[in-house]
Amino acid sequence: MNKNEKKYIVVIDAGTQSIRAVIIDLQGNICEIERTKVESYFSNQPGYAEQDPEYLWDKLCETTQYLLKNSSIDLTQIKGLSITTQRGTVVNLDEDGKPLRPAIIWLDQRKAKVDKWPKGVVKKGLQFINMYESLAHAIKDGECNWIRQNQPDIWDKTYKYVFLSAFFNYRFTGNFIDSIGSTVGYMPFDYKKQQWSKPDSMNSKLFPVEQEKLVDLVKPTELLGTITTEASKQTGLPEGLPVIAAAADKACEVLGSGCMSPEIACLSYGTTATIETVNNKYVEVVKFFPSYPSAIPDHYNTEVMIYRGYWMINWFKNEFGHKEIELSKKTGKSPEQLFDEMIEDIPPGSMGLTLQPYWSPGVKIPGHEAKGAVIGFGDVHTRAHLYRSILEGLTYALKEGAERTQRKTGVKIEKLRVSGGGSQSKNALQMTADIFNMPVEKPHTYETSALGAAINCVVGLKLYPDFETAIQKMCRVGEVYKPVAQHRDIYKKLFNKVYKKMYKRLKPLYFNIREITDYPKKEK
Repeated sequence: MNKNEKKYIVVIDAGTQSIRAVIIDLQGNICEIERTKVESYFSNQPGYAEQDPEYLWDKLCETTQYLLKNSSIDLTQIKGLSITTQRGTVVNLDEDGKPLRPAIIWLDQRKAKVDKWPKGVVKKGLQFINMYESLAHAIKDGECNWIRQNQPDIWDKTYKYVFLSAFFNYRFTGNFIDSIGSTVGYMPFDYKKQQWSKPDSMNSKLFPVEQEKLVDLVKPTELLGTITTEASKQTGLPEGLPVIAAAADKACEVLGSGCMSPEIACLSYGTTATIETVNNKYVEVVKFFPSYPSAIPDHYNTEVMIYRGYWMINWFKNEFGHKEIELSKKTGKSPEQLFDEMIEDIPPGSMGLTLQPYWSPGVKIPGHEAKGAVIGFGDVHTRAHLYRSILEGLTYALKEGAERTQRKTGVKIEKLRVSGGGSQSKNALQMTADIFNMPVEKPHTYETSALGAAINCVVGLKLYPDFETAIQKMCRVGEVYKPVAQHRDIYKKLFNKVYKKMYKRLKPLYFNIREITDYPKKEK
């Protein structure tokens, strides 16, 4: 092989709103990219979120065909394929790999019943240690439990119960196989040992999927298989091309942002906002809530989620942004760009308007009773102040997550890397630097998830000897945002003297609201 020959990796990045096919070189450059919008889901009943897996596969094939048709890159220079997908979307497959029902998308809100377990002494013990509600919540959210209870004929016919990533892997390779790095969701999985749980374990009781319905697992960078003749015809990708295991989109974002150790935290400003660090040991930042598999083999990602994180931007747009929606049609700018311009003159701290972003509370931290709150209103405040307070509130919540992470890992976070849609906002990045009081680094590409999957691929193919070399060669910092001393001081006082006290002070009122209105409903 010619040492000077250019080499490329193809990555499929299947998100909730689009499927992207990306060609990336060994320097981490996005050489070609094709995006196809997809319908995120359809809903036959309130709260349901489903999609036809065949529709998603067809859109994937359409995307790769169009990418290769319009690319000037020689197919012989493409050395491998990796796939990264949205987390937690599940598919029931028959023996021929055909879907038996629509995929249940991670946004789905249907609830199963707490059925045969836990009962009696076990239930009382869990209530005593204040864990019953959390486990009951998990059982109700487990898609496998709902299907077993409501569509037992589908469950009986199910040969393999898989994540979306494994469905795509099967369509490409003909193998029922998945990456450990993609295994995040309501499955009987042992996160500490990074393998399927034993049949008698608690996770297998929470999510009773028979062992024979589970696919084989390999580590990120290992071979999933090669592209079949049929998959080559459908996608345009070369037959026999190696398919290398990557990880789920969040894990790939962390890797693509150049994070390998807990000193650097990765902030994802996506539909769910998260702060993650990479560790070579298993750490539960919130007790009984796991660290997820990293895109680096035998490593873990600590994760603190702010549920409905940057979804709140959409909430604001739908409820208060009609002017910007109309203006965007005339100017070509997105409503989010116009919102960013709207807050240019709003001072840090939003003149005291402070927001607690628990529009959709967590399972344990905060508790089920939590509500969103905004305090400090005065007659000077406008919707621009409210918008800025949303960004600030989300960042406060992520900083609280960072403090919790540092206490559990024993490692001080020294710098931040950012990814996700919200990272396009310069105001959001500057206030992150100010609130965290540390440099915020924006990677050279917005496509950090695809880049992370490409890193898995090149390491797996031995195009680079290890992750350190691959990150050094393929990851670069673009913009850096440094704290502004005056802003930092304001935020420090608001965070410590106002924001951190809000939940504790309001918690009794949230319990009263829950008791009076039965919202959110208590688990019995």
